[in-house]
Amino acid sequence: MTTNNETAASSPKTALVLPGGGSRAAYQIGVLRALSELLPKQVASPFPILVGTSAGAINATELAIHAHRFRVAVGNLDRVWRNFSVPQVFDASLPTMLKDGLHWLLALMSGGWLVDPPRSLFDNSPLRTLLSSNFDFSYIDRSIQKGHLHALAISAAGYDSSRSMFFYQSKSGQQPWTRARHAGAPAQIDLDHLMASVAVPFLFPQVKITDTAYGSGFYGDGSMRQSSPFSPAIHLGADRIMVIATRSTDRQRVDMPTKGPSFGQIFGYMLDALFSDGLYADLERLIQINNIVRKTGPVMINDRLMKPTEVMLIMPSRDISTIARRHVSCLPRSLRVLLRSMGALNAGGSDLMSYLMFESSFTRELIELGYQDAMLQRGRLVDFIQGKDQIIATDAASLLY
Repeated sequence: MTTNNETAASSPKTALVLPGGGSRAAYQIGVLRALSELLPKQVASPFPILVGTSAGAINATELAIHAHRFRVAVGNLDRVWRNFSVPQVFDASLPTMLKDGLHWLLALMSGGWLVDPPRSLFDNSPLRTLLSSNFDFSYIDRSIQKGHLHALAISAAGYDSSRSMFFYQSKSGQQPWTRARHAGAPAQIDLDHLMASVAVPFLFPQVKITDTAYGSGFYGDGSMRQSSPFSPAIHLGADRIMVIATRSTDRQRVDMPTKGPSFGQIFGYMLDALFSDGLYADLERLIQINNIVRKTGPVMINDRLMKPTEVMLIMPSRDISTIARRHVSCLPRSLRVLLRSMGALNAGGSDLMSYLMFESSFTRELIELGYQDAMLQRGRLVDFIQGKDQIIATDAASLLY
């Protein structure tokens, strides 16, 4: 006869990995909403392990705070993302944009002698205010103590350490880890960890985090240097991983102007690589490891048992950049002027737009897209959550090889 504790210990742990993507992370809400409707109303979170990066870190934290009521957590996220506007995330008012523009110009012309160079292009203190008023971080520990959550991990990139850092809050007994380019450190997740994780380089200011296992330091967006986004889920004990990506592989070719790509196009290309390339590279490695271990059987490596880690990948069925072009007029006029000056309002600049378009018309369309994509594979989705045997989706594997 097995006890409840033994059953819980032997049951597979499913992790939810939510990568970054700026306003594209609204897509994740649609997938989660579909899942919440497929599960019983009063059910706790089906994901005892939550891993979030950048905007995905915000979504993961809300799920951790209300891990005892999955549908409530998803409903809270849906309400915020469905009614988003740019001023809730960063200050894009005309006076502020003019002041910041003059600051940049003066710092450039004086070589930094008259004024210090700006820390970032935008001031995202409105986002800090929004998160502070909506998140009670003490509830994360409550979720852990009541057994609804095993661990929450938030990624950030250390400017001082040149290392990808995964700050995690978990049940006692979890050991930190250190690898060549990334590490996991215990922490009481708070607002600074979230603001660091969303601090996209150049766009938003870096954040200083104190009292870490590696000393105080400045941190930026968690997607930077993140070569192994699945690492924290596996270190925290996940047997199965669900990933909700924010980038479709169905990309349309863009005809570049004869003079070559604009600054806005190049910056959007960099953000696309920042948020997506590490994820898909790590997914390819995981597929290869799974294939090897299935043929050889579980093996011990560095005192750890290597066994297959089942993965389910959900990604947008349509190109989000293409969707963003239809919503340009919804952006504040001052932001449209800035994007136009960067060459980001033409077809080739839609990547950059899609990451900054925190406007309800755009986020609502992404939520509906995520909902529809999830419902189209509702059977596989429920089977995966219930722990039924399943190999990584063949469509995902075919896209990577």
